[in-house]
Amino acid sequence: MKLTRREWMRMAGAGTAALAAGCSSTDTVEEAAPLDLIQRQEEPYNAEPRLDHLVDSWLTPFRHFYVRSHGTTPTVATNRYHLTIEGLVERSVRLSLRDLERLPQVIVPATMQCAGNRRSEHSKVKPVGGVQWDAGAIGTAEWRGVRMSDLLEKAGLKPGAQHLWFEGLDSVTLKDRQTLFGGGVPLAKALRPETIVALGMNGRPLTREHGAPARTVVPGYIGARSVKWLGRIVVSERSSDNNFLARDYKLFSPDATAETAKPDNVPPIYDFLLSSAICSPLAGATVKAGRIELRGYAVPPGAEGSAVSGVEVSADGGATWIPAKLQGRDAPFTWKFWAAEVEVAAGARTLKVRASDERNRMQPESAAWNFKGYLHNGWHSVPITVV
Repeated sequence: MKLTRREWMRMAGAGTAALAAGCSSTDTVEEAAPLDLIQRQEEPYNAEPRLDHLVDSWLTPFRHFYVRSHGTTPTVATNRYHLTIEGLVERSVRLSLRDLERLPQVIVPATMQCAGNRRSEHSKVKPVGGVQWDAGAIGTAEWRGVRMSDLLEKAGLKPGAQHLWFEGLDSVTLKDRQTLFGGGVPLAKALRPETIVALGMNGRPLTREHGAPARTVVPGYIGARSVKWLGRIVVSERSSDNNFLARDYKLFSPDATAETAKPDNVPPIYDFLLSSAICSPLAGATVKAGRIELRGYAVPPGAEGSAVSGVEVSADGGATWIPAKLQGRDAPFTWKFWAAEVEVAAGARTLKVRASDERNRMQPESAAWNFKGYLHNGWHSVPITVV
C-alpha cells in the first residue's frame, strides 16, 4: 500500500502533521501512553505484555508492544535529527526528518520478534544469560515509512555493494568498551519492498521507546535487524563489524560456551523460525473442568512467501492433537492468531501447541539449547490446574 504524503497526513491526524511540518528547537519525541507491560529488566529497560493481553488485537497497541533495549534510550530533538547514507554510493545523502516525511510513504504490516523470545524456556534446561523473556517479546504493527530501495536510489549504488550497515543513536556498554547498537542486512533484503525506514507505527509517529524519530523495519528478520533511533546507513561490500551482528545474535551449537564460541565461524541470525505459543489460559491458571478455550499466536518462517498453514493443540501433554481455527488477517511476514476448544478433566494438565507451514514443515517438539538462548521454537507448553 503506497500513500502520498497528503493521504498519510489525513489518516494519521494532526499529531503526525505537526511532526512533519517541523518542530521548535526544544521539541523532542513524546513518550507513549502508559505501558501495560511486565518489566524483565530495569536498566536497560526491557518489558513484555501479559500473554493473554497480547492476543486481544491482531495489531498490537503501544501499551502491549514489547520493548527491547540494549543501552540508553536516547531522546532525539526532531528538528535536529538527520539520517546519513554513505559508503559505496555515488553520493552521500543527509536527510532531515522533514526530508524523510516528504518522500513517498508506504504502510507495511509486519510482526516484530526478538531473537530471545521464549528464552526462559531455554533456561529451564540449563541457565542462560540475557533477558528472561516469556513468549511475549513479539508484536505486530502497521509500520509507515520510506522504502529502503527509494533511499538507496537517491544515493546511487556503486559496484561491489553487497550489504547495508545500520547504526543507531543508542549507546551500549559492553564489557570492554562503549559502542553504538547496530545491525545490518544483505543488500538483496534491503531492496525488497517490505524493508523500510519507519517513521510511524499503527497510525501515529514512533514513540521514544520504539525508536523515534526513525528506525529500520525488516519484516521476517529478528528484531535486532530493525535498528531503533537510526542515525546512519553504510553501504558496503561486506557485512557490518558492529558487535550485534559480528559477534552477538548468532546461533551457536549446544556444546559451545561463551569461552569456546567462535563468532567468526557462525553466520548472523536473520530469519524468524516457525513457532507458536499459547497465550490463554496463562501458565499456572486454575480452570473449571469441561470445555475451555485456548488462544494464541503462530508465526511463519521469515523467508519470502512463507505462511502458517495450520495449528494443532493438545490438552493431554501431546498424546492427542486437534486442529485450531486460524484467525486474523492474511499478510506476508505477520503472525496468525488461533483459537480452539478442548475438553479437560480435573487434575494437573499440560496444554501444548504446534504449528505447520505451507511447505508441510512442522514446528519441532524441542529446540536445541544454546548458551545465548536464541530462537526457542519448540512446542509451547502451559501447565494448568483443572478443578
